[in-house]
Amino acid sequence: MTPHNMIVDTPLGPVRIQGTDSAVTHLAFMAPNTPDDAQAGRMSAPVAEAARQLEAYFAGRRDAFDLPLAPDGTVFQKRVWRTLCEIPNQQTRTYGDIAKMLGQPGASRAVGLANARNPIAVVIPCHRVIGANDRLTGYAGGMTRKIWLLTHEGHRVDASRQRLAR
Repeated sequence: MTPHNMIVDTPLGPVRIQGTDSAVTHLAFMAPNTPDDAQAGRMSAPVAEAARQLEAYFAGRRDAFDLPLAPDGTVFQKRVWRTLCEIPNQQTRTYGDIAKMLGQPGASRAVGLANARNPIAVVIPCHRVIGANDRLTGYAGGMTRKIWLLTHEGHRVDASRQRLAR
């Protein structure tokens, strides 16, 4: 499998999309001043389609993704990530909700760890997972990005208190 990667500019900074000929494997916000080593030339269909769908999402023309995904992780992490993909746009779930959906109601912390290791940001919507009492908790891309994504999806967020405003 030939690896492919592409850089896409977004309102939240550049995003690197990586994948193979058959699936997207990684999507992450890039740190400032990260060298752009995206390969020129032929781009796999999944990576190119991810770029198109991501651009449409940020432009407000798309609220769900339809892409072949192949994230690398443990069996449990992959179960969590599949469950995250079931959270509709404009909705959130708590870590406890996800644990219950998995049939493991005591696994909230494990869900949080899997969430933190999500290799395909935005597409696997870990930003839609919040703490108890509507508290916004960590996000690998940074809290500012989590707040922006939730607001973009129609949530009212009290940024100063880092919680959803109901």
